[in-house]
Amino acid sequence: MSITKEFELEGMKKVSEVVGTTLKLMREYAKVGMSTKELDAYGGEILKSYGAKSAPYETYDFPGFTCISLNEEAAHGIPSDKKILKEGDLINIDVSAELNGFWSDNGGSFVLGKDIYNHQPLVDASKNILSKAISNIKGGVKISEIGYIIETEAKKSGFKVIKNLAGHGVGRSLHEEPENILNYRVRTNHERFRKNTTVAIETFIATKSTIAIELNDGWTLVGNKGGYVTQHEQTILITDKDPMILTESNGIWN
Repeated sequence: MSITKEFELEGMKKVSEVVGTTLKLMREYAKVGMSTKELDAYGGEILKSYGAKSAPYETYDFPGFTCISLNEEAAHGIPSDKKILKEGDLINIDVSAELNGFWSDNGGSFVLGKDIYNHQPLVDASKNILSKAISNIKGGVKISEIGYIIETEAKKSGFKVIKNLAGHGVGRSLHEEPENILNYRVRTNHERFRKNTTVAIETFIATKSTIAIELNDGWTLVGNKGGYVTQHEQTILITDKDPMILTESNGIWN
C-alpha cells in the first residue's frame, strides 16, 4: 500500500509489531514433543490478545492461525495434532494478520534444538540473503534487480531459489501490487519499487528444488525435486534511503 498519512504508518507499525512478536514468541515456545497444532493454537492466542485476526484464515479460510511447515514442506504447512516436533527438525513459521484494517506478513525458518541434520547453513543463507536484499531496496530500484541479488547470493552459497513463490505488496490486504517480488531476475520486468509503499520481502532458498508444488491437501507446498527449503520474510516501508523494517520485533536476524 502507499503510505500517505501518519495514521496509515502507525497502523502498519502496530500490526507489524504484533505479527513480529507472535513469530518470535512462537519460535521460543516450540519444543520437542509438541504438535504443530499446539504451537499454532499458542500463536492464535497471541494474535487474539492483541485484537488481531489471522490473515490466511480470514483471506483464504486456511485451516490454522499460522502456517507451520516441517522439514520437506516448503510453505503453507497445515498445523496438525499428528505432526510432532522432533530434535533437529527444520521448522518454518509464517505469521500474517489484520489489525484495524491494516495487514502485515512475516516468517522465518529455524532448527529445533541440536542441528543434527545440518540444516543451519541453509537457514543462515536464507536469513543473510534476505538482509542483503532488503538493504538494497529503495524507491526507484528495479524489482528484478533484487531478484538477481537473491538468486546470485543463493548460488554463491551452493543453493537454489524457488521460482514460483514470491514476496508481495501488503497493507490494506494480505496480497497487493506488486504481486511478484521474485527470488530471481526477470529481465523483461521493468517495474520499480516505489517510495512510501509497504511490501513483504521473502527469500525461498532451496537445496535441490526450483519449483514448489501443491500436495493433495490443497495447501502444503513441497519442492519439485525434494530436498529442503527455508524462508525468511519481513514487511518493510520503502524510502529513498534504507527501508524501515516494520516487523523487526520478530528478531529473525538476532
